[in-house]
Amino acid sequence: MSGLLSIRGVAKTFDHAKVLKSISLEIAEGEFLTVLGESGSGKTTLLRIISGFERPDEGEVWMDRERLDLLPPNRRGVNTVFQSYALFPHLSIFENVAYGLRAKKTPASEITGRVESALAQVKMSDFAHRKPAQLSGGQQQRVALSRALVNRPRLLLLDEPLSALDANLRRQMQFELKALQREVGIAFIFVTHDQDEAMTLSDRIALLRAGEVEQVSTPRELYNRPRTSYAATFVGQTNLLHARVENGIAYAGPLKWPCAEPNGETSFSLRPEHIAIVNPVYPAPPNFVRFRGCVRRQVFNGPNDLLEILCDGDLFLSMRIANQGELSGELLLEFAAERAVALQSTTGER
Repeated sequence: MSGLLSIRGVAKTFDHAKVLKSISLEIAEGEFLTVLGESGSGKTTLLRIISGFERPDEGEVWMDRERLDLLPPNRRGVNTVFQSYALFPHLSIFENVAYGLRAKKTPASEITGRVESALAQVKMSDFAHRKPAQLSGGQQQRVALSRALVNRPRLLLLDEPLSALDANLRRQMQFELKALQREVGIAFIFVTHDQDEAMTLSDRIALLRAGEVEQVSTPRELYNRPRTSYAATFVGQTNLLHARVENGIAYAGPLKWPCAEPNGETSFSLRPEHIAIVNPVYPAPPNFVRFRGCVRRQVFNGPNDLLEILCDGDLFLSMRIANQGELSGELLLEFAAERAVALQSTTGER
């Protein structure tokens, strides 16, 4: 995919607090990029700078060869779907979608066809003459998308548009949103604090932390190869193992495994599902770590259970296994050494 949007060293300060600190990102044509982060990480501010509702104090935003941050919002080729949907309650669905075209003085002969096409894309053609109050939350969300798409933007920004929906409808809309993005073929930048939503929707995820980019990766890479302890703990559950590395061996309490890290103190991430219960009659495969631990707690979670295991040296580990009934006492456990992922330290973690 070719490049579409380039964010270069963007910074923003509000009331002497630096909300964004030299953010740089590249977004490709047709990409679904999610900006993920907790409240206060700067993700909505970044979206507002791209859309033109805020000006950066430092840095630049480019689309192709055009300096975007110097243009007014209506000349950027960018549209935004807000969390509140912001539909006009007194207008029909058709007129809500047509509003932006009428404001741009689009010829009347063109408006009807474009609105009908935009409503068809989100499967809302049969609701064109209803008012927003007559629609469900999911239907209103589709209308908000249609109103943005009718302007034929090159880039669509979505600011937590699914957060007002109940859990089941939210999951359904995630799949529909991803399918719609693939169908229309334009780039989406989606803002959320929900890690599961980010994993489901994204081609890549930009994880923000306190106004800085912590990691930009595919969902699979971010989960399996987090670069920092913050990334490892924010996305999914993990065991943080603080180890001492000596001559290619990492030591963390009773555990030891081969690694490629230099001598010294290093933290590792080990996901709970990568620890398994083993039968002692079978020998350990090469580069697998075997150890014993006692079950201290077991939490039922539908198809799987989360176990809290106490190992020698007061080391507690979490592990996730397929549901197999109540477990107790001592277990023989193992994990592949490669599953213990070495983490970089960041300023806030030193």
